[in-house]
Amino acid sequence: MDKTEKTTKKEMIKKMKTSAVMALVLAMALGQLTAQENVWDETEAQKKERMAWWTHDRYGMFIHWGLYALPARHEWVQHYERIPAQEYEERYFGQFNPDLYNPKEWAKMAKDAGMKYAVITSKHHEGFTLFDSKFTDYKATNTPYGKDLLKEWVEAFRNEGIKIGFYYSLIDWHHPHFTIDRIHPLRQESDKAYAKLNKGRDMAKYREYLHNQVREILTNYGKVDMLWLDFSYPDGDHGKDKDDWGSMELLKMVRKLQPETIVNNRADLEGVNGGGDFVTPEQFKVPEWPTIDGKKVPWETCQTFSGSWGYHRDENTWKNTKQLLVLLIETVSKGGNLLLNVGPTARGTFDQRAKSSLNNMGDWMKLNGRSIYGCTQAPDEFEAPDHTLFTYNKKTNRLYVHLVDYPMQNFVMKGMKGKIKYAQFLHDASEIKISKPYGHAFDFKLGENDVNLSLPIIKPNVEVPVIELILN
Repeated sequence: MDKTEKTTKKEMIKKMKTSAVMALVLAMALGQLTAQENVWDETEAQKKERMAWWTHDRYGMFIHWGLYALPARHEWVQHYERIPAQEYEERYFGQFNPDLYNPKEWAKMAKDAGMKYAVITSKHHEGFTLFDSKFTDYKATNTPYGKDLLKEWVEAFRNEGIKIGFYYSLIDWHHPHFTIDRIHPLRQESDKAYAKLNKGRDMAKYREYLHNQVREILTNYGKVDMLWLDFSYPDGDHGKDKDDWGSMELLKMVRKLQPETIVNNRADLEGVNGGGDFVTPEQFKVPEWPTIDGKKVPWETCQTFSGSWGYHRDENTWKNTKQLLVLLIETVSKGGNLLLNVGPTARGTFDQRAKSSLNNMGDWMKLNGRSIYGCTQAPDEFEAPDHTLFTYNKKTNRLYVHLVDYPMQNFVMKGMKGKIKYAQFLHDASEIKISKPYGHAFDFKLGENDVNLSLPIIKPNVEVPVIELILN
């Protein structure tokens, strides 16, 4: 072997060693990444069991309440009107005194409406906290009201048998170290302007504050059934993502402090095991059960009675009772939950329009709740007739037919021959007969595997009548 060959061989060995080291470093990095992508270890079966109550209950109350109830023109009023934090605090903080606040009344109204769980804003984007936090003076206990609003609320709702949850805004327009971004009241038009205003602001300090407050609400009020974090906006310039919030560390803390709590998906941890339990379409009716990578996932839509989450005195786009009921029924028919929002007034009461809607929903739920609780999307073998919505209870093997538009006497269900043991209206348990279609039709033939249900001409006195089919 000559000198040149020896040199070439040494170089090859050196390259191989270098490649091996690089491969090892890469493998270690990937291993670290994999470890980082896991908030906690939980099997699908364990997750299903932890979320069983929520999947069963289907229907909850959302409550948005804060200083924004005083201006009474949307909870984002500070953003829309570009009000600086100091001016906003000076205008509203000293005026907040909900002297008529009675959470027992709220809880009773939620229960009577058929709601099984409730989530309240412990802190919204304005930064004001309803609870007595050790880490800020911008809190309910320092207002003229002078008391921890969450403490009374938790006790009242638990006493009615309603599970409790806390909404916590990841965003904070009041904190001096929360950097100004594209949704901040002081948002700017150029990078240079952002840099100037953010000089001296330190997100690391805000991140510590955020984690400290979440720790408080998860340790000072007993068992917390749900945590609703809101929200991330990573795409585009001047947004916020999981690194700004420290979401991995935050969720690990949450899982440690409240291992049974159910957490939404807004901390920017998509694809991370334990990073979020359900998806949250907002003010949107999904066309079908949401999926990730082709797999159906738990979901909850949050919706308002009107167009605002916080109390809005002059807002008039309120949904009627039928719209609200169809929203609930359609959500369950696609395997989801509905979180329906109330925005209390600055005196601590529910708007009369909200009370009326809750009362009407409750009247229907008292008679027809069996078609909601414990129900989900019906198996594909059942074909819903036009203007109807199906829900299905797997445990009892009952199919619920919601008559969104009431038919005239004959109600044909395709492919149901031999599948129905008994049929009745749910609201009064009155029998519905299976019979031949009534009347004289031109060129109509009942399909070989179809059945006809004979309904009364007069629509029952319920907003959306429900047929309960006890299946074979």
